[in-house]
Amino acid sequence: MMLSFAQAQTRSNPERSALKGGRMEDTEDGRDGGPPQQPESLLPYDVWLEEARRQVVVRALAHVGAQGMPGEHHFYVSFRTDRPGVVVPARLLAQYPHEMTIVLQHQFWDLQVDEPAGWFSIGLSFGGVPTTLTVPFAAVTAFADPHVQFGMRFDPPGDEAANDDPEAALKALPQPDPMPAAAEPAEKPQVVSLDAFRRRPPTKE
Repeated sequence: MMLSFAQAQTRSNPERSALKGGRMEDTEDGRDGGPPQQPESLLPYDVWLEEARRQVVVRALAHVGAQGMPGEHHFYVSFRTDRPGVVVPARLLAQYPHEMTIVLQHQFWDLQVDEPAGWFSIGLSFGGVPTTLTVPFAAVTAFADPHVQFGMRFDPPGDEAANDDPEAALKALPQPDPMPAAAEPAEKPQVVSLDAFRRRPPTKE
């Protein structure tokens, strides 16, 4: 009887290795009943992954800045106001000393993205006062597009791990104040019951 390489390897040293899912796994670390020790990575994979996720925000804002907001899409962007490079008027900083959320939907202007410098700026109206904000991407803590139930949370350096669950990210977003958020449309769509258009049976006299 001929044995495959994997079978011969296992039979020759069954305590040393096991073939699981086509991958050789060391079983010596698990002899005491504990899980195998995960080696410490010498490459900053977590940092690279966080940078790649933030690129979604960069691409989304750059697209809207160049082509406008498509359809019913709208963005919620939360950021830390106490981070270096954030430019916020003093009156807003007093109201939001740590974090604030802006809404990009109906009324905003001059959305500019400087990817090499790592920031974006945008014009919004706060209480009827036109204001320009400058926000480094490193200060962004959350980004969401509620129209398609898409959301991500980020953590500035030194904070806890981010949450990749879109629903959790949407729920965790701070609720924007009506004044700093983009203004609502002048007229809201009216909901009309379909019963008003249905034929009614003739009344009996």
